[in-house]
Amino acid sequence: MDNQIDNQDARYMVYVGTYTYGESKGIYIFSLDTSTGKLEPLGTSRKIENPSYLAVSSDNRYLYTVMETDEFNGEKGGAVGSFLVDQKSGLLEFMNCQPAGGRAPCHLCCDRKNMYLYSANYREGTVSMFPLERDGSILPASDVARHEGCGPNKERQESAHAHFVTLTPGEKYLCAVDLGIDRVMVYEPDREQGRLIHLKELSPGVRPGSGPRHMVYHPGGSYAYVVNELSSDIAVFKYNPAQGDKNATQGDRNPGQANKVLFEEIRYISTLPAGFKGENYCAAIHVSPDGKFLYASNRGHDSIAILNTGDCPENPGLVSITSTRGRFPRDFAIDPTGNFLFAANQHSDSIACFKILPGEGMLEFTGQIVNVPAPVCVKFARI
Repeated sequence: MDNQIDNQDARYMVYVGTYTYGESKGIYIFSLDTSTGKLEPLGTSRKIENPSYLAVSSDNRYLYTVMETDEFNGEKGGAVGSFLVDQKSGLLEFMNCQPAGGRAPCHLCCDRKNMYLYSANYREGTVSMFPLERDGSILPASDVARHEGCGPNKERQESAHAHFVTLTPGEKYLCAVDLGIDRVMVYEPDREQGRLIHLKELSPGVRPGSGPRHMVYHPGGSYAYVVNELSSDIAVFKYNPAQGDKNATQGDRNPGQANKVLFEEIRYISTLPAGFKGENYCAAIHVSPDGKFLYASNRGHDSIAILNTGDCPENPGLVSITSTRGRFPRDFAIDPTGNFLFAANQHSDSIACFKILPGEGMLEFTGQIVNVPAPVCVKFARI
C-alpha cells in the first residue's frame, strides 16, 4: 500500500475531534510525517462544545464539525460549525455555526462540489441538509427529514437514531444509517430546491436488533459494508445504482423487491474472535485505499478487526484482530498514503499509531501513543 498519493512531498494535517466534558479544549491539530507516522502537535481550534465528528472539504480548504449537544443557543438541539483551514499552517479559523435540526448531531459529510453539508442527528433521528456559501460558511438548514420507528432492543432502539450520513459513489443518493430502526435510509438530494427526497422503497434493512452504525463503500463502487454496533458484525451489500435508478424511474413501490435491487444483502461477518462473551459495541469501519482490506473497531474488546477483501470484495474474510493499545476505540482512520492507521481510544485519552504492512494489511504498533482528551474522530487534510 506504499505510495498511494501522487505527491510524496505533500504536507498532511491531522485533526482530532473530541468530547469536551473533561479536559479537552476542542479540535486538536497535528502535522503528519508520512514516512514515519509521527504526529507533531500544533495546537487546538477555538474551543467549541463536543466537536465529536469532523469532515474536510474535497479541496481541503474547510473543516466542518458537529457540536454534539442537546441544547444550542438556549434552544433544544445541537449545531454544526465551519472552520477555514490555513493553507500554510494548517491551523483553523472559526467561521460560523448553525442549528443542526436535532439533538446530539453525531456525524456529517459534504459533497465534492462543496455545495451542501449533511448531518445525522442522533436523539430525534433526523437528517439535515445545509447549503454552503462559496466561502465555506454554513447557511441554515434547507431541509430536515425525520425517521420514524423502533427496534427490538428496548434500551437502544426505543426510537429512531440517525448515526451516520454518506453520499453514494457518484453522489446521486444520500444514505443515512439509523441505529434505532435497523435501516439505511436512502434519499435523493434535490440540489436545486435544497430538499431531501426519501426513497423508502430503496432503503435496505439489516437483521433486527443489529443497530447499524457506520457505512463504507469498496473503492470499486459495487459493494457497501455496514458495521453493526449492537450485534458486532458487518453486513455486506451489493450496490447496484443502475438497477436502482431503473426501479425508481418505473415507480416500483415493492420494498422487498427494491431492496434487493439497489442494495442486495449478501452476508454478515463477525468482528470478534470465536468464543468471546464480553460486552462489545462496534464503532467505525474503513477500507484501505487499495481496496484490499477492510477494518472495523471493537469497543469493549478494544481492537481493530482486519478483513481481507482481496479479489473477492463480496466475501471479506476475517484474518486478524489487533489490540488498539487503549480503551474504547470510537474511531480510527487510515492516512492518505495507506501506510498508517490511527486509533482514537476515547476512554484512555490516547491515539495509537500502527504501520499497515504492505500487501498483508496487518497492523504493527509503531510505539507512538499521543495523548488527547476523549478523542473520537480522526481526519486528514492536504495543504
